[in-house]
Amino acid sequence: ATQSQLIQSEKMASLGELTAGIAHEIQNPLNFVNNFSEVSTELIDEMNEELDKGDLEEVKFIAKDIKQNLEKINHHGKRADGIVKGMLQHSRKNTGKKEPADINKLVDEYLRLAYHGLRAKDKSFNAELITNFDESIGLVNIIPQDIGRVILNLITNAFYAVNEKKQQDKKFKPIVSVSTKKTGDNIEVSISDNGNGIPKDIVNKIFQPFFTTKPTGQGTGLGLSMSYDIITKSHGGELKVETKEGIGTKFSIIFTNTTTSK
Repeated sequence: ATQSQLIQSEKMASLGELTAGIAHEIQNPLNFVNNFSEVSTELIDEMNEELDKGDLEEVKFIAKDIKQNLEKINHHGKRADGIVKGMLQHSRKNTGKKEPADINKLVDEYLRLAYHGLRAKDKSFNAELITNFDESIGLVNIIPQDIGRVILNLITNAFYAVNEKKQQDKKFKPIVSVSTKKTGDNIEVSISDNGNGIPKDIVNKIFQPFFTTKPTGQGTGLGLSMSYDIITKSHGGELKVETKEGIGTKFSIIFTNTTTSK
């Protein structure tokens, strides 16, 4: 029971990390919705004037513009709705059911949310984000909220690593790379950073529960152990780490036989 409570509190803590990023991501489509709504209101006023004049050609032209605006409002409204639904899924207790999901979209979404979340907390933080997504992957049979949690954890750790190195060397340029690749029946998701790397004497301990290299109060030590369990036990995959001190770290998630369809 305690383990279950700890896992749920870790989920909520990671959601807290995302809050600022969510606000940033939702603000963008909401600005579009508000702007297109205002423009459409003005267009309706113009349309009424043209109706009074009896200029039906101009009325048709304005009606076409209003329709386009409504389509844009609908598109950006769905974008905001998707972000909210994704975050609600992230906070819910797990149903344990696998479903077809777009792994590229999932990775891209969490990368942006994690980055904007960190930028909101620390305006001085900047990193070059490199993405390389294999479009041939199609849909993958996974538990989306769990895989989202793993990706978030690995990306947040990558940002933490490059930020730590930046504090030590102001000339350092942080780079975080995210890629997906399909090889035969295997799908690999890789998250790399050019931070300080993980010391040799502790690299074998990082997936142990409650082991953390972060200062007291900054990490529970549950993130990587939970991620390891989600990938190996729930999905029958692998979570591997390659690291070189002073050069960087690469985490790889490998799924086997999970592709469903495009």
